[in-house]
Amino acid sequence: MQVDAVLGYLDKVTRFDARQFTPLFIGKERMGCVNAQWKERLLQHEPQWFEETFQGLQCKVTGSYRSISHTLAQAARRWQQAGWLNGWRNENFTAFRQDGSPYFELERAAFRPLGLTSRAVHVNGLCRTDDGEVRMWVGRRSPHKAVDPNRMDNLVGGGVAAGETLELALERESWEEAGVARELVVDLQPSSLLLAQRPVARGLHREWLYAYDLWLAPGQSPACQDGEVAEHLLLPFFEVEQLLVAERFMIDAALVCTDCLCRHGYWGGHNQKMADALARVRHGMARKQGAIV
Repeated sequence: MQVDAVLGYLDKVTRFDARQFTPLFIGKERMGCVNAQWKERLLQHEPQWFEETFQGLQCKVTGSYRSISHTLAQAARRWQQAGWLNGWRNENFTAFRQDGSPYFELERAAFRPLGLTSRAVHVNGLCRTDDGEVRMWVGRRSPHKAVDPNRMDNLVGGGVAAGETLELALERESWEEAGVARELVVDLQPSSLLLAQRPVARGLHREWLYAYDLWLAPGQSPACQDGEVAEHLLLPFFEVEQLLVAERFMIDAALVCTDCLCRHGYWGGHNQKMADALARVRHGMARKQGAIV
């Protein structure tokens, strides 16, 4: 076991200096954070919608879900045309108020610049061998992926699109990435809720990770349907740990894997130490959606 190495990795990917970011308010809701570069861009090029206040950066867009979404979509297009946004997907995510109600939706490429909190479903594929050992199915991303090619990933991992329920996203992603039939996940409940947040080149990555454990029978193998996964590997926990320490996993997938190994007691007498470190990203399941800022 490499407890200290995993703890060091967790520290590396979960701690950052929040003072480098300015709180973003939309209406009366504190919704995100922006770095210095994006703060300057918004104040200089979008003064009709953004102003600096004693609280931070204020977005003056108001109105209904539809009108706020429309106004921010037009702004995001301007940012794309200016060359500030990459990875445009023509896919919207929903931004939620603190009470969990939907506030507006926006192109996912614009979430990180504004530090908005998105949602994703992740599935730990687990299998118990004939001798009782628990193993984990992990995926290796396609070498043709634009983001993180050949990196290791969970059995299933994907964002929840605007207007999509967690249940529908789970069913869709499970089939697309692993060929898992709807019947196997239709009643599956999250085992953990993790908040991933870290600075990235585009701004601040903040995402709720709904982590599920799916037990597959021996001999039952996943099969990618959309070409995004090059292969699936069934690994003992110690090999998963080795991949974590080698930083082969995508970061969000690494958090989900570490949480899973901890919940299944992999680190034995050191498990509580790992649980204490994970407390920085673990949250109660009662909080189904929304933003933490």
